[in-house]
Amino acid sequence: MNQENFTRHYLEDSLKVFRNYKGLAEKAFAQVSDEEFFRALDAEANSIAVIIRHLAGNMRSRWTNFLTTDGEKPDRHRDSEFEMDAETTREEVMQWWEQGWQCTFAALEPLQPADFDRPLTIRGEPYTVVMAINRQLAHYASHIGQIILLAKHFRSSEWESLSIPRRQSETFNRKMLDGEKS
Repeated sequence: MNQENFTRHYLEDSLKVFRNYKGLAEKAFAQVSDEEFFRALDAEANSIAVIIRHLAGNMRSRWTNFLTTDGEKPDRHRDSEFEMDAETTREEVMQWWEQGWQCTFAALEPLQPADFDRPLTIRGEPYTVVMAINRQLAHYASHIGQIILLAKHFRSSEWESLSIPRRQSETFNRKMLDGEKS
C-alpha cells in the first residue's frame, strides 16, 4: 500500500472511530435523567455535563485551524471547563457537544494525503497530523469511557448495554459466526 492510500485509510478509520465514540456517548446520555446528567459522585469528580464541557472546549481548541495555529488556543480557559453554572441546561450542554464535534469533523473530513506531511503544534510541542489525531482519539475515548461509567452507575440494573450484555458473549459470538450481525 502506498503512502497516499495509507493516509486515506487511516483518516477514514479515524473518522469512523470518532463517530463510534460520539454515538456511544450519546447512547449513554439518553439513558440518564437531567439530574443524573449534572450529578457528580463527589466534590472532586466531574459530572457527565462537565466532561462534555471539557471535551467541547478541547475540540474547539485543538481542531480550529489546527494545521496553521497551535492546538491550544489563547482564548481557551481550560480550568473553567470544569465548572458548571447552576442555571446551565442540558440543551446548552448538548449544543456545546455538537459544536465540538462539528469543529472536529470540519477539520478532519477535508484532509488530503499531502496535509499529513504538514507539521503542527499543540502547546508549543511539535506534532504530526497522525500524532495529533491519535492524541485526540485517546483523549476522547478516555472521557467517553468516564461518561459511560457514570451513566451505567446511575442506571444500575436499568442500564441498557452499549455492546454485548453480560452473560451473552457466547450467543453474540455464535450469531457473528453465523453471519447474523446485530
